[in-house]
Amino acid sequence: MKIYIGSDHAGFDLKEELKKFLGTLGHEVIDCGPREYDPKDDYPFYILPVAKLVAEDPKHTRGIVLGASGEGEAIAANKIQGIRAAEYYGGTLEIVKLSREHNDANVLSLGAKFLNFEEASKAVKLWLETDFSGETRHIRRNKEIDDLA
Repeated sequence: MKIYIGSDHAGFDLKEELKKFLGTLGHEVIDCGPREYDPKDDYPFYILPVAKLVAEDPKHTRGIVLGASGEGEAIAANKIQGIRAAEYYGGTLEIVKLSREHNDANVLSLGAKFLNFEEASKAVKLWLETDFSGETRHIRRNKEIDDLA
């Protein structure tokens, strides 16, 4: 699968580690930036390209975005029509699983300030391996959300 990834300065180091990890899982990883650490960068510049690229081909791509909390990154990504960004910054991995099974999330936003590499890689692997359930109620609910845009 093609995975687009982007972060700000707070997520930069974890992004770099996850890129390598995703490669070991056999995914094609496209880094939307930043290419180097810049403590003064702003996340929308890197997150919006990830979301736009995923929205162009949601059946064959996914996105991973990272920031300190992951909150602003999820908000930014969700501004793009066709994106369902879910946030994870620790706790039960059931949240990650349900974001795929129920919501068909196509972008995962990670709070790098709250996750180490081991936690983040487990969440990413689970998220990528979990399919949308396709249950009628979830299809209906997702359509209701899509119709708002």
